[in-house]
Amino acid sequence: MIDGCRERGLTPLVTFNHFTCPRWFAAAGGWLNTQAPQQFARYCARAAGHFGKRIGYATTLNEPNLMRLLQWFGLPPQVFELQRAMLAAAAKALGTPQFTAGNVINADDLDQQLAVLLAAHKAGREAIKSAVPELPVGVSLALIDDQAVGSTVKRDARRAYCYEPWLEAVRNDDFLGVQNYERAQWNETGAVPPPKEAPINGMGSEIYPPSLGNAVRYAHSVARRPIIVTEHGLSTPDDALRVAFLAPSLAGLKAAMDEGIPVKGYMHWSLLDNFEWIFGYRPRLGLFAVDRQTFKRTAKPSAAVYGAIARRNGL
Repeated sequence: MIDGCRERGLTPLVTFNHFTCPRWFAAAGGWLNTQAPQQFARYCARAAGHFGKRIGYATTLNEPNLMRLLQWFGLPPQVFELQRAMLAAAAKALGTPQFTAGNVINADDLDQQLAVLLAAHKAGREAIKSAVPELPVGVSLALIDDQAVGSTVKRDARRAYCYEPWLEAVRNDDFLGVQNYERAQWNETGAVPPPKEAPINGMGSEIYPPSLGNAVRYAHSVARRPIIVTEHGLSTPDDALRVAFLAPSLAGLKAAMDEGIPVKGYMHWSLLDNFEWIFGYRPRLGLFAVDRQTFKRTAKPSAAVYGAIARRNGL
């Protein structure tokens, strides 16, 4: 895959862990195991030694803050009850005291997981750098554009819980990967519903193009590192909404760059309609549609719009 990218003039950015993990790792406690950072570092060193000189950028972990973020989404309690039962059943089936599958973890373990993941990122970064010293290394974070409506208490509490431990930890990294899809508004009591007239994406969230530039501004204000937008897009079966979303989103990013924020790159999520974890193939995030029977790929109008922007290198 790396060689194929290079042959087509693409510079690969490789994420060394994107949620999934071996069963033996999960059965040993996953990211709750204090040995996980050293194990991750050995893996990173071996992988970087194998292909590190042929890639352009590396991120250690994908959205290691996601589970903390999900605690704020108001998911039904039965979701977390089912998750707890699933992890307990897996541990029993494998005869291990604790089974934690990648980013699937119980809420009362999140603080312990944070400490292990922060150590794993640092150890992984150092291992990659040891193998390929010139390779830029960072981490990608899920960052919603959180906005205060009146009181800032709820917004600031969410930022402190979901983002700031990571934004402070990456100050020794070469860059920070920002992954943004939406905004959220908060008043003194909690989340504020989106405006009634606001367009809605396929996941039920407000379509709000300025969220990208705002998320980048906030991330850089704390991390003080160069930014690469490693994910940004729109889940919708209506590609006309994606077409209308692209230019104003990128205009907001350009405005942040004009203010002096060092943005080194942008990657749209995603090239293809893909498999989205627990949601399966229902979300449509791609610039290309995929026939799941024949695997034929068909460009959507948004692909032409985005391609034209890329070829011009401007809006």
